[in-house]
Amino acid sequence: MTPGTQRGYAKGRAKRNEILDQAMTLFGEAGYRGASLRVIATRCGISHPGLLHHFPTKEALLLAVLQRRDDVDDEWLALGVTRGVDHLRRLVDLAELNAKRRGIVELFSVVAAEATAPDHPAHAYFEARYRTSVANTERAYLQAREAGELRDDVDPSAAAQQL
Repeated sequence: MTPGTQRGYAKGRAKRNEILDQAMTLFGEAGYRGASLRVIATRCGISHPGLLHHFPTKEALLLAVLQRRDDVDDEWLALGVTRGVDHLRRLVDLAELNAKRRGIVELFSVVAAEATAPDHPAHAYFEARYRTSVANTERAYLQAREAGELRDDVDPSAAAQQL
């Protein structure tokens, strides 16, 4: 690869990240349906077709924003690979971290509410994310029970759904 190619690649990745940041902010402010690709493009200093080069549809952009957030959280959770009660404590730590990340929390709150509609582009994403989160949390409760760290009257399945 030539140095020019490397710079172009890095520049493209930087622009993609900027688009994701601006989209996260606007989706959090206006919701998915209220956000405009043209506004996101303008905030990034590029044309609408320039944005479409990186993300061919608004749905693709939304899903990339959501996936990016999951990737960041998954990396953070993996730093302290845990089981049982330690995993549950790590989830509390993640909630404390999220309290400091206003934009992504706003995004998730607004888009998750919108995505309850079956025709919303993130509906399937949130359904799958909920199932995975509940399954992982239930597994942590079961591990805690096996280790003798969970009261007998706690139902791991119910507790996971409530958390």
